[in-house]
Amino acid sequence: MTLTPEDVRSQVCEPMSSQWRPLFEVDVRAILGPLRRGAGDPCHHIGTDGDTWRTSRLPTGPVSYRIWQSGLRNIHCQAWGPGAAELLDTLPTVLGAGDSPEDFDPHHPALPDQRLLADAVRRFPGLRMSRTSRVLEALVPAIIEQKITGNEARQSWRTLVRRHGEPAPGPTPVPMWLPPTAEAWRLIPSWEWHRAGVDPARSGTVMRALRVIGRLEQCSTLPPAQAQARLRAVPGIGVWTAAETAQRALGDADALSVGDYHIAAFVGWSLLGRPIDDAGMVELLEPWRGHRHRVVRLLEMHPAAVKPRFGARMTIQDHRGH
Repeated sequence: MTLTPEDVRSQVCEPMSSQWRPLFEVDVRAILGPLRRGAGDPCHHIGTDGDTWRTSRLPTGPVSYRIWQSGLRNIHCQAWGPGAAELLDTLPTVLGAGDSPEDFDPHHPALPDQRLLADAVRRFPGLRMSRTSRVLEALVPAIIEQKITGNEARQSWRTLVRRHGEPAPGPTPVPMWLPPTAEAWRLIPSWEWHRAGVDPARSGTVMRALRVIGRLEQCSTLPPAQAQARLRAVPGIGVWTAAETAQRALGDADALSVGDYHIAAFVGWSLLGRPIDDAGMVELLEPWRGHRHRVVRLLEMHPAAVKPRFGARMTIQDHRGH
């Protein structure tokens, strides 16, 4: 029998709860923000009270969880579903306990103005890199996002999750869904990918990744460079997709999204006052090797770090009617 969201919500069990008092400052919204695939993500919701709700599939089973904080060193979590205990055990890692931002020095020997990044470090002391260890959950949406606009990718993700995932356990504030299992992704027919706006190149990459998903999930146990090399060994997974996956699933603070439509120019305008290309970004960020993704995240959060808008935006291509 297929359960509707209402069926699941009517079978709410008592949650498991925990409280974590880290020795360092934690900003839950900033840390988990990159996991959200747009405002309508069926797997990630920000409540009206500011609480963060997420769903996931852990080795012990599916889970829905709610995280909120009272101060930067007092974190609360409730979790529902078979994976609840595992989620609570791994919560510190998900919230960046394995990250080392204290090793980061915002000073750059060649920057004309040293203030912006130093101010970002001061403004956002609770920013850390999340490590979910869920490679599949980070990889599939990254593949879907290849070479298209964010709005297109988010719409495709919503459509596929709601159609091929399952209702999430627990009293979620809105109907939420678990991401599809590897087997459910495998069973999606070609016309369903097409209707969701995902072309054969990207759906084919997902299918090739699924054939070796066991090895890819092992990336969470590998050193960063080795993990990204294993991801890129799958045809269709390049530097950008591997980096986007490593940032979220592996907590890789150095994973730089080379090949992104916006990031190089954004970094150039923010730090140098002029646009640069990917090669220029790699060269500029080299003194921060080990923390290059952290630099991008700090800039993304700072209100003074901007990329001027001029010219036409990327055209949205919709081939679903063909």
